[in-house]
Amino acid sequence: MPENGISPAMSALPIDLEAFGAATVTREPFAFAMVPRFVRPEAMAAINADFPLVSHPGSFPLPTLKYGPAFARFMDAIQGPEFTRAVEKKLGVDLKGRPTMVTARGVSAARDGQIHTDSRTKVITVLIYMNNAWEAKTGRLRLLRGPDDLEDVIAEVPPDEGTLLVFKNEPNAWHGFHAFEGPRRVVQLNWVTDMGVVRREQFRHRVSAFFKRLRGKSAPERM
Repeated sequence: MPENGISPAMSALPIDLEAFGAATVTREPFAFAMVPRFVRPEAMAAINADFPLVSHPGSFPLPTLKYGPAFARFMDAIQGPEFTRAVEKKLGVDLKGRPTMVTARGVSAARDGQIHTDSRTKVITVLIYMNNAWEAKTGRLRLLRGPDDLEDVIAEVPPDEGTLLVFKNEPNAWHGFHAFEGPRRVVQLNWVTDMGVVRREQFRHRVSAFFKRLRGKSAPERM
């Protein structure tokens, strides 16, 4: 292993584990970290070219999507053992036996962004934004101190150029954003409590995705 702790195989990944390891964790009021350009800049163009076509608002499970090889390598990397170990170390959690679940979205609707916390079946949430430089003032995820005010901000996450947000799912992990309507690419990775959650969520998303495609409409999305 080289002195910096990053093996040649790890450095070949489309994600920057060294930058992730160096990121500062904020512990209060809940544990989170942000990593700009977590997706390596030299990998962004190919991944975005192979990004699944998601033309309707809403989250779509990975097994329901078609995508190219660069995006597939990206998905393998974020669900691989190196990143899992890095998340365990960063947030002080044990993810052994915790399955992963991935969804992608490509469009934000005007009703999206409502303040919420994630389901308690989700142990860790990772959001990776796959947009170009984000110029809009809206559509920027905000981590919040409570459920009632989008201006009560702990931190704001620009949804651009491979930026990553990871947080431990706590009852007070409130987040939301001012509504934005238009293209907004984001991948969500969760470690969840058990495989039953994966099966239920994938079934729910499949049914929801079917009706979204059928009607071109969606229920509000929040990430």
